[in-house]
Amino acid sequence: MTKHCQPFTTDAPERKRERMARAALSRLMEPQDAAGLALVQAAGAIDGLRVATGEIAAGPGLGQEVASLLVDSGLSATGAELAAALRRWAPRIKYLAPERDLATVHRLGGRMIIPDDPAWPAQMTDLGLHEPLCLWSRGHELDFPPARRVVALVGSRDSTSYGASVTGDFAYGLGQRGYTVVSGGAYGVDAHAHRGALAGGTIDMPTIAVMAGGVDRYYPSGNEDLLRAVANQGAVIAEVPPGSAPTRYRFLQRNRIIAALAAVTVVVEARWRSGALNTAHHAESIGRTVAAVPGSIHSANSAGCHRLLRDGAAVCVTDVGEIAELAGTSGEGLVGDKDGAASDHDGLTLEDLILLDALPVRSTSSVEKLAVVAGLSPESVRAGLGRLGLLGLAVSVSGAWKRSKKQD
Repeated sequence: MTKHCQPFTTDAPERKRERMARAALSRLMEPQDAAGLALVQAAGAIDGLRVATGEIAAGPGLGQEVASLLVDSGLSATGAELAAALRRWAPRIKYLAPERDLATVHRLGGRMIIPDDPAWPAQMTDLGLHEPLCLWSRGHELDFPPARRVVALVGSRDSTSYGASVTGDFAYGLGQRGYTVVSGGAYGVDAHAHRGALAGGTIDMPTIAVMAGGVDRYYPSGNEDLLRAVANQGAVIAEVPPGSAPTRYRFLQRNRIIAALAAVTVVVEARWRSGALNTAHHAESIGRTVAAVPGSIHSANSAGCHRLLRDGAAVCVTDVGEIAELAGTSGEGLVGDKDGAASDHDGLTLEDLILLDALPVRSTSSVEKLAVVAGLSPESVRAGLGRLGLLGLAVSVSGAWKRSKKQD
């Protein structure tokens, strides 16, 4: 029987400090926090945490080094990003408890993996600055397979019988050929991908589920039994620590991990504005192959796939053999960026999207509590609430805030 994960009890002192620092940083910072990741790259995780928590002051050149790293990664920077990030992180500092988070994941039979660990998936480095700080994992104590042996199957949560059948056939066939199938653990195509891979798998890690929230909670609850089976036979992973909620923003950010793990991302079914297209975009941006399955021209669930195929952003696939062949080639997709129907969230800044996720739907929340939940400074929360209020996305009730009914 395969050995399950055990705590890293043999870490050297410096390695323990590195692991503890990355555990704390993963709670302090939201996924893909560019300024935070640049800080860690510039100063290292241990000193980066000390700077982020105010234990030591940032040196005179550190802010400029962070800005330079952001520019090198294709992002705009003014030199004030680190100072703004320090204000953004401040409300969360008192809630850091890395020892507790590590104890929680170990109690669940899991582990936290960091980039220098032998088990770290090497293909994560293709994300560059946006490589995760760490991965929290429930599953077997196994190394992750290389990208060329992993295929991502993604698509609509409300998949049709056609999408379910195609996904199941693909996942089963890939498992029979010794591939690991990675998906997001959601309803619809994701669930059929995991089930098919579990049924057809011939290797120790037949499938990987990448979560938007902490691995202590199998989400969505309707897939709990399935995700337990994935953890028992493969791996359930996340970049956020136990107890983290699966917010809309975190769903979008985890898609880059799905894309990076696999040589090929196959979009089985996707509506015109589907999250699966976001995964395809991440795959294209790091040079992975994107493939799409054609469907009925009358099916809204295939509109996104047809969009990818029409724009030349994806390769058409109709059987497992074609997918396996693509897994041996370099990425060549060029995902289009054409506009679809307007969304209420179009044009929101990153901070506004995070704040919108933090707003409760039925109860109300104070600015101070929202700062902690969203990981933003109180000043940024007040400014963001003003913008969301003007857009009709948030409403103030007796000085506290909640989402407007427009968001229900």
